Amino acid sequence: MTPDQQTAVLKEAHRWLNTPYHHAAAVHGAGVDCLMLLCCVFRDAGICPWTDPRPYPYDWMLHRSEERYLMGLDQHATVVPAGSPAEPGDIQTFRFGRTFSHAAIVTDWPQMIHAYLPAGRVILDRADGPDFSSRLGPLYRVTAEVCP
Repeated sequence: MTPDQQTAVLKEAHRWLNTPYHHAAAVHGAGVDCLMLLCCVFRDAGICPWTDPRPYPYDWMLHRSEERYLMGLDQHATVVPAGSPAEPGDIQTFRFGRTFSHAAIVTDWPQMIHAYLPAGRVILDRADGPDFSSRLGPLYRVTAEVCP
């Protein structure tokens, strides 16, 4: 992404802060989950066209080994090579359950914005905190080549 696009993504992600957590919802101020937050932020920042992965079960990651979350990200972003620094607007994934099933928008590594069920809302958090450091997955970057 260009610096202007990164700024647009971060501005939009910050706008969603404190929106209540609600599974599969996508309504600013009323409810959103981590996946729909990504869809809404990147659409409203003008980076990607609308993508709607719903419906999906609340506990799908507990009963499947297929990496559904990553397969969806692969359609709109590319994996950042291991060891490369995270940039603002990148998407950090995390393993919960059997698969990678959670993601956050990087603001300034290791800070991130995500809809987090235990917090009950969209929050500013740290990827190197106790809830996440052992769950880190691939880092993704949206580019014009994959999301024109």
